[in-house]
Amino acid sequence: MTYPAPTFSGQVETLSKRLNQNCFCVTLDRGSLCEALEHEAGDPAFCETFIRPKAHLFSNVPVFLSATEVAEMQKVVAAVETTARLAAYQAAVLSWAPEISHADHGPVGAMMGYDFHLGEDGPRLIEINTNAGGAFLNALLAKAQRKCCAEMDMPLTPHTFEDAAVHMFQDEWMRQRGAGAAHRIAIVDDRPEEQFLYPEFVLVRQVLAARGVDAVITDASHLRYEAGRLSVEGRQVDLVYNRVTDFAFDQPEHRALREAYRDGAVVVTPNPHNHALLADKRNLSLLSDPALLESWGAQPEIIAPLKAVPRTVLVTPENADELWSCRKNLFFKPTGGHGGKAVYRGDKVTKGVWSQIERGGYVAQTLVRPNERMIKIDEAPQARKMDVRLYTYDGQVLLVAARLYQGQTTNFRTPGGGFAPVFVV
Repeated sequence: MTYPAPTFSGQVETLSKRLNQNCFCVTLDRGSLCEALEHEAGDPAFCETFIRPKAHLFSNVPVFLSATEVAEMQKVVAAVETTARLAAYQAAVLSWAPEISHADHGPVGAMMGYDFHLGEDGPRLIEINTNAGGAFLNALLAKAQRKCCAEMDMPLTPHTFEDAAVHMFQDEWMRQRGAGAAHRIAIVDDRPEEQFLYPEFVLVRQVLAARGVDAVITDASHLRYEAGRLSVEGRQVDLVYNRVTDFAFDQPEHRALREAYRDGAVVVTPNPHNHALLADKRNLSLLSDPALLESWGAQPEIIAPLKAVPRTVLVTPENADELWSCRKNLFFKPTGGHGGKAVYRGDKVTKGVWSQIERGGYVAQTLVRPNERMIKIDEAPQARKMDVRLYTYDGQVLLVAARLYQGQTTNFRTPGGGFAPVFVV
């Protein structure tokens, strides 16, 4: 498939939208994907064991974006992370963050995820995540695309991503330790083998091992902290790649991790400080308030890209009635939520649910309806919602991927949905 080269940005955006509506080309070579996954995992049964049971993990089709849209999203990421360095901003977000997040040990947060909807006026940043999953799977998904879209550009090659990811972990080590290298990395979650993205943990372990780094996947409850050393099964851990969603390490099973992190005895990334600065959903109420940012000294070139953050406010008893009256134009998210849990589109909120929301602990975000990608199921065209995730480190984009879905949030249960590669036109 070849496409004419547009001559100005408006034409580019029209082309990308037209392709998302009318291109039904199946680009995913599932055989090649399985071969790549099995090779990276060092396990010939990897695909059969972990991937085939997840029927809707990967979509068969790509998502098309214009280079202008990708550049705009990159500017938003840079603006957010520049703002996060302002003293006034840090004072504001740390005022509502847990105490453990106040100390800055140095790491800036491995594998951040910036999630966008493509609104009528361009990309809109709907969420920031510190434990963004799927990057290593998406890197291999990009490798397994058929040549019918070979003319399209991809933001980064998978091999480049893997090298950059390993460098990211070592850079996090250096930011805290200043010298040397992390020799053993623990990939930590709660009941990791039960997690939907456990296959990714296996890939991370193998990518690290192939580059000379000992890596282990472990349940957070199996960590031990004694005599100033964090260990698992008697082996010292130098760095934790943190995937738990207890962002303050409050739960009893995270005690060893909490104490080792608090004492600076281990490098943890991403960590509570990273989450407090960037991913707490209450922060969106600051990032979407240009007058407040200006009062803090943010420059106009930083404030301008942040107009891509939909206006967000904290839900309080004082503004609850007003928010209820205009709920159809809002999306409600718990301030400590993750993975699309307990989120509600305003027009779907019942009185019973509202009685919980209005007590607080939620933010109300201006609704940005996602664009759609047309696919075919049994030769019949069907629409799927799509969002775009930029995986980043220290403000730099490592990988761009999309997710196709039905319903209020991405769920990996939609026929024809799942992770999708991004082609730039």
